Amino acid sequence: MKRILTLVSAALLSGAGAPSAPAANPAPNPADDPYIWLEDWTGPRAMQWVEQENAATEAAFRNDPRYAGYYRDALAIASAKDRIAMPMQVHGRIYNFWRDADHPQGIWRWTSEADYASDAPRWTTVLDLDALSKAEGKKWVWKGASILDPEERLALINLSDGGEDAVSLREFDLQTGQFVDNGFAIPTSKQNEAWLDRDTLLLARDWGEGTMTKSGYPFVVKALKRGQPLSSAQEIYRGQPGDQVGTFPLILSDGSGHRAAFLYRGVTFFGNETYLVTPQGVRKLPLPAKSNLQGMVDGQVLIQTSEAWESGGVTVPTGSLAAVPLKALQSGETLKPQILFAPSPRQSIDGVAATKGHVILAYNDNVRGRVMVLTPGPQGWSKQQVELPDNATISIASASDKNDKAYLSVAGFLAPTTLWAIDAANPAPRQVKAMPARFDAEGLVVEQFEATSSDGTKIPYFIVHRQDMKADGSTPTIMTAYGGFEVPMTPSYAAITGKLWLERGNSFVLANIRGGGEFGPAWHEAGLKTKRQIIYDDFAAVAQDIFARKLSSPDKFGIYGGSNGGLLMGVEFNQHPDLWNAVVIQVPLLDMIRYEQIAAGASWVDEYGSVSVPEEKAFLQTISPYANIRKGVDYPTPYIWTTTKDDRVGPQHARKFAARLKEYGIPYHFYEDTAGGHSGDADIEQGARLQAMQMVYFSQRLEGESPGGR
Repeated sequence: MKRILTLVSAALLSGAGAPSAPAANPAPNPADDPYIWLEDWTGPRAMQWVEQENAATEAAFRNDPRYAGYYRDALAIASAKDRIAMPMQVHGRIYNFWRDADHPQGIWRWTSEADYASDAPRWTTVLDLDALSKAEGKKWVWKGASILDPEERLALINLSDGGEDAVSLREFDLQTGQFVDNGFAIPTSKQNEAWLDRDTLLLARDWGEGTMTKSGYPFVVKALKRGQPLSSAQEIYRGQPGDQVGTFPLILSDGSGHRAAFLYRGVTFFGNETYLVTPQGVRKLPLPAKSNLQGMVDGQVLIQTSEAWESGGVTVPTGSLAAVPLKALQSGETLKPQILFAPSPRQSIDGVAATKGHVILAYNDNVRGRVMVLTPGPQGWSKQQVELPDNATISIASASDKNDKAYLSVAGFLAPTTLWAIDAANPAPRQVKAMPARFDAEGLVVEQFEATSSDGTKIPYFIVHRQDMKADGSTPTIMTAYGGFEVPMTPSYAAITGKLWLERGNSFVLANIRGGGEFGPAWHEAGLKTKRQIIYDDFAAVAQDIFARKLSSPDKFGIYGGSNGGLLMGVEFNQHPDLWNAVVIQVPLLDMIRYEQIAAGASWVDEYGSVSVPEEKAFLQTISPYANIRKGVDYPTPYIWTTTKDDRVGPQHARKFAARLKEYGIPYHFYEDTAGGHSGDADIEQGARLQAMQMVYFSQRLEGESPGGR
């Protein structure tokens, strides 16, 4: 799910294969599911049930004396005015989207590059979402902006009502700071857009009946001219309704003036067909199914692969970054890719960005961030390592093909986030921003250990704890992981966890289990579909290793995860109830027999398998948390939370799971926020509330009942 957010928003959809065949073994008849009525997304009966459940959970958590302090601290951290304003380079300016106590929904603003480097930049607000929401009676949530290239004067603002993935698009003039009169204004849909030119959009959206896949994504791309109604847009490509994801446009340009339009057809989640858009129509490109276009520099198109690729006598290893000339893609000649980076078994690509004349590559080396600059030249590509702090996650915060300036974000478990500026032509990093410490890290240490999973594989994990911690199993500890979709979990500065948990003498664990992308595609593919049990074995193995080292114990141990990580928590709740005393299940998938029927579930068949395949259905039945709750088992009391506005996974899973627990007489807590989408971040107050309630739950379960207020 995280991958969908990242890829769809950037038009980098993976997918390849054939349209799905008719289901030979369909999902159970809804009549066989006593809680099918809770799948009615906003139905009155379902919402009445939610209201009743919320009241009980709010009473349990918000009346705890610890809640007020937790909420106050979480809100203060989320709204602090001395946070780093992460940059977006546009037309020689630095743009930033900002939330604080005065702007809980946020403002879009800009400052000059020179002013940004100062300690107190002078910002000019260009769009106030709180004011817009008040004026229009909507809870508008920022979902980004698409900038017209190369002039960078016009933008398409993506606005979500309450945090849904579905957005409306409005044209905005960056020079005047106003929405464009009679400009592009595209009504709400799950959609993706790209500027073909100043007066033309490539648009994938809901065009009416029969234009959306089962997973709820568009498979028809049209060209919309300025002033045209949607009904007059010209179709340029049509995928298939059986595609697992959809079809999306992408424009690549570089600092040398090269520019080209592409389409991704996501027939499956992890593979795609890539098309070049030409005046004569679209043409399929001979690129690997599991690959993504990552940018362009000096007429060289950057391609990241998640499978081996043989072309023109060259073999590109799995997980590599390669380059091919745009001219070769346009001419149709045999491609001879140049390998720019081939990872070792413990390395994986984390990010790629093109500047005017260089490529910035962020990668992980044994779950530690690294950066190098790649430069094209007459003799091929050269590489230069960038020296940055070790034992941290390093991300590309901003880059532009208009110059060679870029910004890198660096953070560790105990090291507050810093921002570094580099000139890719001479990459000597310079720290330009530093976030103040949000919690007292004195006496805290970070250690990396390895657990041995059920098949003998070594599974790394990090633990943050007090240096003087007694190795007697008495330390309250919380652990998280994700384990899916090739998404890596790396060290980061979790300020709220630090303030609300670590400062109290407790510990935190990050498990790098299979299914994720910590060590590249192979680490992910080890847990696909019917092989998925190994992911859950990895997670349990980490906990057991912690207990063997006496760093914690089951009575003092809690786990949490969201989305696919919520599925992980549901499985662990069922399979190992004796290993945990607290389980937080966030915005989860839980009914794996009907997941394809709920929200965007059909898009994830590549990850989980399908009930239409007997072998895969049989496996899904063995892991489905909703189907495997057992009467008479001594479960830890879980906390399940979701949001009504989640149109990606959907709140239906969490509701039904809680209802089944209630039926069996198993204690639980359930909470469904009415806004926030899949990420639960409609505004900073919502985020603080969810964090505070979760931490109260952990304190109650792992520290004991509150002795009093904070």
